[in-house]
Amino acid sequence: MKVRLEKTFPMPASAEAAWALLQDIGGVAGCMPGAKITEQVDATHYKGTVSVKLGPASLSFRGEIEVRGSDASTRTLHLFAKGTDTNGSSAASMDLTARIDPVDAGTCKLAGDSEVSMSGKAASFGARMMGPVADQVLGQFAANFAERLKQAPPQAEQKPLNALAIAWAVIKGWLRSLFGK
Repeated sequence: MKVRLEKTFPMPASAEAAWALLQDIGGVAGCMPGAKITEQVDATHYKGTVSVKLGPASLSFRGEIEVRGSDASTRTLHLFAKGTDTNGSSAASMDLTARIDPVDAGTCKLAGDSEVSMSGKAASFGARMMGPVADQVLGQFAANFAERLKQAPPQAEQKPLNALAIAWAVIKGWLRSLFGK
C-alpha cells in the first residue's frame, strides 16, 4: 500500500533557523513521535527506530535513513528511509522531500512531500486509517519541531505520541466514511 502525503506547517522562526534544525537529522528524528536515531553510520547514513502504539496494535520498526540530497539555496532536504518491523510482520519505506519557505524575518513554513509504502501488518490498517493517523503524527511532529525552534540552543524534550488523539481521528474518519461528511 502506498500513501502520498503533502503537508505545510507554519513555523515560529526564521527560515535560516528552521533550515539549521532541518539539517540536524538526529534533531528532526527527535521531533517525530516514537522515533530515535540510534547510530550515525557516516555523513549521509543513519540507523534508527520508530515505535507506534495504537490501542492493542503496536508497531516497532528498525531501519536506515539516507540523506539523498541537501540544497542550501532552496533549503530543501531529500531523505529516504526504510525499515522492517522487529517482529518481521511489516515493512515500510518513505521517500521525503522537505523544504523551508521564508514568510518574513521571523516566520517560515515547513513543507513536506512524501510517499510512504507499507506491507504486511502495517498495510492492514488500510488507506482510510492511514490518512487520519498520518495527520495526527505529522501534526505532533510539526508542534515538536516548532517547539525546538523556539528554544536556543534547539534542544527540546520529545513529546510522546498522543494515541487518544489518533484514535479519535480514526473514529471520526471511519464515521465520515459510513455517513458522509
